[in-house]
Amino acid sequence: MIIKVWWIWMAFAAIFIITEIFTAGFFLLWFGIGAAIAGILAIFDLNLSWQWGTFLVVSGGLFVISRRFAEGVTRKQPAGIGADRFIGKRGIVLEEIDNIRDTGRVRVEKEDWWAVSETGEVIPAEKKIEVIRLTGTRLVVRALKEEG
Repeated sequence: MIIKVWWIWMAFAAIFIITEIFTAGFFLLWFGIGAAIAGILAIFDLNLSWQWGTFLVVSGGLFVISRRFAEGVTRKQPAGIGADRFIGKRGIVLEEIDNIRDTGRVRVEKEDWWAVSETGEVIPAEKKIEVIRLTGTRLVVRALKEEG
């Protein structure tokens, strides 16, 4: 029994497209489209090198185009929006910040955040702090000097 090559291409196209449904990023979709087009070429009895070449060119081309489109559509979030708005703001330590023990909570503008010390120093509760940057879901802070 001889298996027609176009069935193999179409099976791969189906696998890529179905798998894409369960993943994010539109990565496998382009391989599914490339495999489907290669399968169509196989139906018309074009040789295997044409099928593979078309698969690679179509998949790669669609991938490159989609990345450029995605980069044009998604813009870097401007400063002062989202969690970045806390950079440069001052707050107060609610729970002692100790990087080694992995503890520390601060309040900045009525919001509570996990925090780490920029220098690694332990910052006690009730101490005033300034937000230096955001790392993941934690604010990186430094203790403010006591005034007076």
